[in-house]
Amino acid sequence: MKINVEVDCSPEEARRFLGLPDVTKANEIYVDSIAKAMQGVGTVDQMQEVAKQIAPMGQMGLKLFQQILEGGAAMAMSKPDGSKKPGD
Repeated sequence: MKINVEVDCSPEEARRFLGLPDVTKANEIYVDSIAKAMQGVGTVDQMQEVAKQIAPMGQMGLKLFQQILEGGAAMAMSKPDGSKKPGD
């Protein structure tokens, strides 16, 4: 038996319902520090260096994020039964 439950709520309502902390202020500080660090970055090499310095878990975190994105892209390119779309 399969049961699907659909809940229509805002991200704020979901956070409160699940009892998760409000990290809005911490996120704003993090985004502001990234924006300030990115000012004056003119090349890809400079951007990579800044990203290494400010990213959580450094380069390991960036590689993990890249793997997640690549995995998601691979899943998006597959049919629900696991086979690839025609032309792949």
